[in-house]
Amino acid sequence: MDLKSLFNKGKKIVDDRGGVDSLKEDAEELTAIAKQKGSLTDKAKEAAAAVKEPGSNEPAPQERHPNRQATEERRADADRQESKERRHP
Repeated sequence: MDLKSLFNKGKKIVDDRGGVDSLKEDAEELTAIAKQKGSLTDKAKEAAAAVKEPGSNEPAPQERHPNRQATEERRADADRQESKERRHP
């Protein structure tokens, strides 16, 4: 797997999770869980539950990711680039 393909897959995963802002919210949520008191097992269970849903539960998906059309265009570009690389390595 070349770096460009890996980069495109990473970008697609970030977009699927709701963008960079959503990832920041996830990181903040996990940081708060790690800092709270309690057993490591309880923290791990809470962190696993938090990671299942991208971003925080407060804003609606449209609010968290307002430029959905641009994201869909980037995904399509990444998919086209990946298929092009498969045909012409």
